Amino acid sequence: MRKEPVCLNLSNGIRLVHLRVPNQVAHIGFFFAAGARFESSKQMGLAHFIEHCVFKGTEKRKAYHILSRIDAVGGELNAYTAKEELCLYASFSKKYAPRAVELLADIAIRSTFPQREIAKEKEVIIDELNSYMDSPSERIFDDFEARLFKGHSLGYNILGTKQTVQSFNTEDLVRFTKNFFTRDNLVVSYVGSSSVEKISSQLELHLAEMPETGQRPAMLHFSDYRPFEHREKEANFQTHSILGSIGPSYHDKNRVAMALLINVLGGPALNSRLNLSIREKYGLAYSVEANYQAYADTGYWQVYLGTESKNLERAQSLVIKELDRMINKSFTTIQLHRAKEQFKGQLALGMDSNSGVMQGLGKSMLIFNQIDTLSEIHASIDRVTTHQLNEIAQQYLRPDLRSILVYDC
Repeated sequence: MRKEPVCLNLSNGIRLVHLRVPNQVAHIGFFFAAGARFESSKQMGLAHFIEHCVFKGTEKRKAYHILSRIDAVGGELNAYTAKEELCLYASFSKKYAPRAVELLADIAIRSTFPQREIAKEKEVIIDELNSYMDSPSERIFDDFEARLFKGHSLGYNILGTKQTVQSFNTEDLVRFTKNFFTRDNLVVSYVGSSSVEKISSQLELHLAEMPETGQRPAMLHFSDYRPFEHREKEANFQTHSILGSIGPSYHDKNRVAMALLINVLGGPALNSRLNLSIREKYGLAYSVEANYQAYADTGYWQVYLGTESKNLERAQSLVIKELDRMINKSFTTIQLHRAKEQFKGQLALGMDSNSGVMQGLGKSMLIFNQIDTLSEIHASIDRVTTHQLNEIAQQYLRPDLRSILVYDC
């Protein structure tokens, strides 16, 4: 039976969240508070560039040996960059946990960023940027966020630009890792069969040389939201649109209620209000979804539509109808109960993957410095009231706060 995760501070100051499960496969991630929001405009894309380049060589390994160390035993080595975190992680057969810890520690502490490898990786990322520019259905999400957080680093594109990527050099990368890849900025998340004592001793051994702290920029809070409406020719076959506004932060008492509200509106379930109305009843769009994204000091919600140009106006009117309905009509007791049970079930499905659990635990520890048990999470959902949902809808969904971005074909 799966136990509850254990959280502790190691003797070297590193935070560890450990979940012991009797599986043959284990997962570990190094989570750093780093990402696009900590960059300047000239550094846009630097954290993502680091994500690529840490695999290109260390003081004792060349790129081939890094890439083969886990993959050669059937495991996977990877990384990702977000607005507020950068994660290096691996999945592997349980007996190779010491190998994974040592490798992740090596690339986090001793990456050398050879100039020849940097030059090659610039071409790879520029190719990634070109592919991204060819995908309006993907790009509209970043463009919306850039306009929503205009003038603030939360609006920066994680990939950067061709100009910023071309400007990076070894010194930029070394400076970044020195300041961000530090013990006081790191959370390690492990899900597997090794004991917490074994993982702790491995981390204390291999991360002993990691700097204790670094010179990181202070987080600049966002507070200057101004609604916008923008339309441009950016699509070839389908019109894409996003309607949305700001929302609660990670630390806001209304965060769980907001997540529940948006899930009812247009979450992944086939019975979400927008899916039943726009897709099932009228057949106006293949893609319709609502999302809520929280950050440390703010957040936002959005509704995405991918549809034929001729159907856009009618589909948007249905979105607005559902938003106004949430503002003006309270949930019934039965509706709220069903919404809560559905939300709990979706969370349970998300925990069915141990890799996903490892990432969720690591991110939660990085943000909140604690892990809520499943019963505590369920209790926070159960505490949501119809009155609270109605207040949140009136505060965040109201018409004068809505912004809209359209990519026309």
